[in-house]
Amino acid sequence: MNRKQVLMKGNEAIAEAAIRAGCGAYFGYPITPQNELIAWMARYLPEHGRIFIQAESELAAINMVYGAASTGIRAMTSSSSPGISLKQEGISYAAGADLPCVYVNMVRGGPGLGSIAPAQSDYFQSTRGGGHGDYHVIVLAPKSVQEAADLTYLAFDLADKWRMPAMILGDGLIGQMMESVELPEYREPSSLRDKSNWTVGHMDKTHRNPHHITSIILDPEVLEQQIRARYDRYAKIEAEEVRFEEKNCEDADVILVAYGSSARVCQGAQKLAVEHGIKAGLFRPVTLWPFPYKKLERISKNGKPLLVVEMSMGQMIEDVRLAVHDSVPVSLLSHTGGVIPTEEEVFDRIRQIVPGGK
Repeated sequence: MNRKQVLMKGNEAIAEAAIRAGCGAYFGYPITPQNELIAWMARYLPEHGRIFIQAESELAAINMVYGAASTGIRAMTSSSSPGISLKQEGISYAAGADLPCVYVNMVRGGPGLGSIAPAQSDYFQSTRGGGHGDYHVIVLAPKSVQEAADLTYLAFDLADKWRMPAMILGDGLIGQMMESVELPEYREPSSLRDKSNWTVGHMDKTHRNPHHITSIILDPEVLEQQIRARYDRYAKIEAEEVRFEEKNCEDADVILVAYGSSARVCQGAQKLAVEHGIKAGLFRPVTLWPFPYKKLERISKNGKPLLVVEMSMGQMIEDVRLAVHDSVPVSLLSHTGGVIPTEEEVFDRIRQIVPGGK
């Protein structure tokens, strides 16, 4: 594909952006609603002389990612909610071994097998590690097909920079919608970050000795030291990598807080509010971890109420409340199981919070 701007699904844009970012190996297993992603990889990744494997299971796929990442290759997998749950052990292992990799979750309704409709009910799993142990992963939440491509491209850089897993958290709506997208430039593998100082290397005499990559440390004090050092790195990420979007928040009568598809709905509701004489702001976290606590806290200093809109029973709202320290009223408009809120529904809630207008 040589064209820079094309009409494509979110799943396809993520896959193509990953190829252009230098993804050297993809391992996956089919599940709705992200199957276009794995299909795109199956078709196009081998054309670039890179590795595509449809694994026998989600567990196999994530462990293949672990192995490939340990050699320094940019490795990737993708799935949807139940499949991501199966991958959590391997993600925890990658975090414990400080291995960079990228994985995609196109969230569907749960728990269990749930539905195949869009949801945001994997927020806790994504932002709190998801697997066992003390760790984080970088979580990027796109609201459009363009951002799905851009953030995937970015995710590989962040994973390599900080030597940790990075996640694209979308949903079935982002994955299935079609929009015009300007694709990023191709990167030559030779231009990517040199990882020879830590990768496993080769055993033959023409190469350096291999490094030992593992997540098992049987001495409790040594393990604690390593985890504390990792959390020092996390603190740097929290200082340097927070991303968000805000619109008309400074003088707003009410501020909408949402991410991903819910934020797109809120954009429409925001326009309706303005048309009816109500000043509505919109704050959208782009990094769900690290969460933009400090910026949201500053915005809340105007004392205006917040309305959190999400496709879950209320998961991100906990981070919103932590950010504002209960200093302003925080309301929730939620749907779950695959139900998507509407612009009119959000606008009606705005009118309840801010009486008046036209």
